[in-house]
Amino acid sequence: MNSIQELFQKKDKNLLSIYFTCGYPKLDDTTKVISVLEKNGVDFIEVGLPYSDPLADGPTIQESSHKALENGINLDIVFQQLMTLKETNKTPLVLMGYLNQLLKYGEDKFCQKVVDCGIDTLIIPDLPMVEYENHYQELFDKYGITNVFLITPHTSDNRIHKIDSYTKSFIYVVASASITGAKGEISDTQMDYFKRIKAMNLRSKLIIGFGISDKSTFNTACKYANGAIIGSAFIKNLGNHGIGKMDDFIKSII
Repeated sequence: MNSIQELFQKKDKNLLSIYFTCGYPKLDDTTKVISVLEKNGVDFIEVGLPYSDPLADGPTIQESSHKALENGINLDIVFQQLMTLKETNKTPLVLMGYLNQLLKYGEDKFCQKVVDCGIDTLIIPDLPMVEYENHYQELFDKYGITNVFLITPHTSDNRIHKIDSYTKSFIYVVASASITGAKGEISDTQMDYFKRIKAMNLRSKLIIGFGISDKSTFNTACKYANGAIIGSAFIKNLGNHGIGKMDDFIKSII
């Protein structure tokens, strides 16, 4: 059983996840951000690996990646930072990155580092299903790593059911067919999409992300899923106020 499955055994409603970019706003802020999020009761943390071409991310997260890379962050530093928290952090961490990062670093080396840091769940938005089936499923199983698949309003029912059959942690329900970013209130069209997915009665847990930015959108998302991820709004708060105002942001949500 992975860390996310264990989490869902303890709590399966109104889960709050926060996404942040490693090495942002400052190079050594990674561990500080995780520690404050844990202290404030965030259920699990999505740890973003800075990348020069983050295809799924909007301007806010793109800019945070750019700044983190300027700060000198790289995968070796990220893994070193995460290792320092392994014995003290009790909040599940989910690592989010892109396929080219894994390939460039070396597949086995990357997976081993992930496991060494006490992490067992990955989100790789640009990992094709066929590549997962033909190669990465076996690779991840070898290291005891779980892959999180994303679905969008355009994902077919057949593909959703296939993703459901592979899922060992949760399905990431992308709230809109666009890049990340705070977008105000959840629209009627998005609500219809959430209702459609909920009505499918999938066996997997559902976490909604992209465009979840405040208490209102978080609470709405939680009506149709087990929880939600807030990313861009949190990154904006970090950019505007630094790590000193994280407590206030989390308290405004839960």
